[in-house]
Amino acid sequence: METLKRLMGSGDRIALLVAPFLVVGTVLNVGDPALFSVGGPPPWLLWLSIGVLAVGVAIWAWSVVLILANVPRGRLITGGPYRWMTHPLYTAVGLLVLPWLGFVLDTWLGLALGVVVYVGTRLFGPREEAELARSFGSAWRDYRRSVRLGWL
Repeated sequence: METLKRLMGSGDRIALLVAPFLVVGTVLNVGDPALFSVGGPPPWLLWLSIGVLAVGVAIWAWSVVLILANVPRGRLITGGPYRWMTHPLYTAVGLLVLPWLGFVLDTWLGLALGVVVYVGTRLFGPREEAELARSFGSAWRDYRRSVRLGWL
């Protein structure tokens, strides 16, 4: 159970925050798709969305692989996308996957859900970071200082 908790980080709390928005948004979107439409999307938005979505899925998948390989062994992840941001999995889903998937599917619901995921990351990330600081001490502090886009 402890390993599962470490693997999830703040993901369970973020999911609980997002769930009502996802359910209500999906019901409303199914009930009146025109209300949520982004207008097609136009070709330029479709291709931009596919490109950003591909990058987002790649960062998300890379982050998952690093988590599964390192967290059960009690290792701090400092490479790959973690070199650039402290929460690449959450950031990729909130900023690069959900919004752009929404555009591909012709709904701005993805953008709204992405904002909620990102807000959840900002709300619950500090607690996760405090746990990491307790577990890894100076290695965590050194890592935090070296992250290039720490504000993400």
